[in-house]
Amino acid sequence: MTESTKYLLSEDRLPKAWYNLNADLPVPTPPPLHPGTGQPIGPDDLAPIFPMAVIAQEVTTERWVEIPEPVREIYRLWRPSPLIRARRLERALGTPAKIYFKYEGVSPAGSHKPNTSVPQAFYNKQEGVKRLATETGAGQWGSSLAFAGSLFGLEVEVFMVKISYEQKPYRRALMETYGAKCIASPSSLTHAGRSILEKDPHSNGSLGIAISEAVEVAASRDDTKYALGSVLNHVCLHQTIIGEEAMMQMEMAGDQPDIVIACTGGGSNFAGLAFPYIRENLKGGKVRVIGVEPASCPTLTKGLYAYDFGDTGKLTPLVKMHTLGATFMPPGSHAGGLRYHGMAPMVSHVKELGLMEARSYHQTECFAAAVQFARAEGIVPAPESSHAVKAAIDEALRCKAEGKSESILFNLSGHGHFDMQSYTDYFAGKLKDNTYDQAALDAALAELPKVG
Repeated sequence: MTESTKYLLSEDRLPKAWYNLNADLPVPTPPPLHPGTGQPIGPDDLAPIFPMAVIAQEVTTERWVEIPEPVREIYRLWRPSPLIRARRLERALGTPAKIYFKYEGVSPAGSHKPNTSVPQAFYNKQEGVKRLATETGAGQWGSSLAFAGSLFGLEVEVFMVKISYEQKPYRRALMETYGAKCIASPSSLTHAGRSILEKDPHSNGSLGIAISEAVEVAASRDDTKYALGSVLNHVCLHQTIIGEEAMMQMEMAGDQPDIVIACTGGGSNFAGLAFPYIRENLKGGKVRVIGVEPASCPTLTKGLYAYDFGDTGKLTPLVKMHTLGATFMPPGSHAGGLRYHGMAPMVSHVKELGLMEARSYHQTECFAAAVQFARAEGIVPAPESSHAVKAAIDEALRCKAEGKSESILFNLSGHGHFDMQSYTDYFAGKLKDNTYDQAALDAALAELPKVG
């Protein structure tokens, strides 16, 4: 009998609700604070930039949040996404481990990001919003919101980190194909952008800067709201459809993971796969959960757990997270989607509670793992996802060395078809393992806001 490779759920098994880990954590996630008063913020504080339905999801303590049927209808364009057993990679590694990956690259935008862009666009449309402003690093979130905006008739304006804007022209083209406007950040269109350019006219930009520009635009126009692709609770909530599907598919495979792995930048794809498994661990499960980040922007492994701004311009509420400092400028990296100074508050809290592990890798070793994976499985990973691939391979080789047959599940959060220049640079030996400036990191951490 032929061994199964793909485990596919029928559309009628598409989850009907998102899972909220906040309902089950033994200690609540610390609340966001108003930067002026130092007090927990309320819905009215967020109303200028988010629709009320999204604000309600941001603060909810309900365990399950129903997925609206119009959102589920759009999800069916690509969901449920496949769970794939990486049998050819297992053989190439000579490992007794069983390797599975949840493949989110099947979405129209090529990543996991539409799992949250679609509901965010839906809720904004319901409340009469006309325009959405956002930021993007590698371009996966920007193209995903552009896709969602096109479905609901919303104008979308995307501030794209300048170094990625220059490195990834086809991501820009995809956003424009969906009807969005893409702007290199820092730009001269906002006060936040102009202030950065005055200090450094050749700034590569960062997600923190791009967030400042997008939030400024949203706050200054009554017809515009802000949409965020990672970090906040409602984004982590929407992504849990990944893990809920994976659990059903692992049952189809007659297996359960011993290890769950995902890359971490802002934290959304990690939360999507890992949070449902952390729920089971809180009930007595023993799954190892690993978040993997770039060594050039190591928020979980080197950052401080403290209240900080989510953006460089310091326009956002203060959130407690693992941070490198809002003014920290990470070195350029082809994994632009992981190049963010902070980590999702819920992911950071999970790390503080000892419910996950964290590790970091340099980009050249991640590209080597991605190439090995592509030559075995045929899928070219996004540079961000290559961090999860690297960790999965390392765990599989550990199993080989120890003679153990463990089951490894990782999130292949997107394909790298729009990132081929980075692979070209890798093969040409042009990729460098950039390290962060310790003095600049120390200076950024010294500027953390004082919270009583």
